[in-house]
Amino acid sequence: MTAHIQTDARSNLTGSLWMIAAMAGFALEDALLKAASGAVPIWQVMVLFGVGGALVFAAVALARGTQLFQPDVLSRPMKVRVVFEVFGRLFYVLAIVLTPLSSATVILQATPLVVVAGAALIFGETVGWRRWSAILIGLIGVVVILQPTGDSFSALSILAVLGMLGFAGRDLASRAAPATLGTEVLGFYGFLSIIVAGLAYRLWEDVPIVPLDLYNGLFLTGAVLMGVMAYASLMKAMRIGEVSAVTPFRYTRLLFGIGLGVFLFGEQLDQTMWIGSALIVASGLYILWRGRRA
Repeated sequence: MTAHIQTDARSNLTGSLWMIAAMAGFALEDALLKAASGAVPIWQVMVLFGVGGALVFAAVALARGTQLFQPDVLSRPMKVRVVFEVFGRLFYVLAIVLTPLSSATVILQATPLVVVAGAALIFGETVGWRRWSAILIGLIGVVVILQPTGDSFSALSILAVLGMLGFAGRDLASRAAPATLGTEVLGFYGFLSIIVAGLAYRLWEDVPIVPLDLYNGLFLTGAVLMGVMAYASLMKAMRIGEVSAVTPFRYTRLLFGIGLGVFLFGEQLDQTMWIGSALIVASGLYILWRGRRA
């Protein structure tokens, strides 16, 4: 089944570059959504972003002759995936809009830790004490960033944690989703979930539609293009190189997110941010290394 995947050094290098491009795209997507939300209601940003992405993936599916509406879409794993996608997207978008982009990006990097823990608890995968220890250390890194007992603690910081948990649940559900569902199908329903999340938040926010000006229209268009490009680059990376070789480069999103937060939004980084980031990244890389050895 994997005979088509090349595993030589050149392929791994190419795959790693695609992964870096994907992480840069996702970071730019976050920054553009944050910029658009300055003048446009959050729910409207989410709905327009979801519509744009869904249309792109629908066009890709049409070009490839892929059926978007098929029986496997209604399977239980897909239903669970949609629920977690809505949950994750809603709270993560709220996090990047209402809290510093840099901190939300760092907390998101704990997703693989939760996925490994979930795979052990839900799917019965073997996770030794070393990886459990790494998961605990990574989660301690999240707590260090949140500073729940410090004077600078903000309840809004929990939004990024909830978004991260939603994405972890989505990734776990994706592992159980029928193999017949291709990337364009998952992408299409993923963006539909963003529309649902935006409409749900509309009931809470209760803010009317705001006409888009040129700048905000460009921000949202750019976010859609960056999101689709990043998603495609991610799939390209996973298909070209070995998973163990390209996956560590997911953490470059942290560098892009922090850089954009500092230079575009004037965010400040403190010592706890650096310590928490180091704990999360070190734990994630160690888990990848132990998984490869196993």
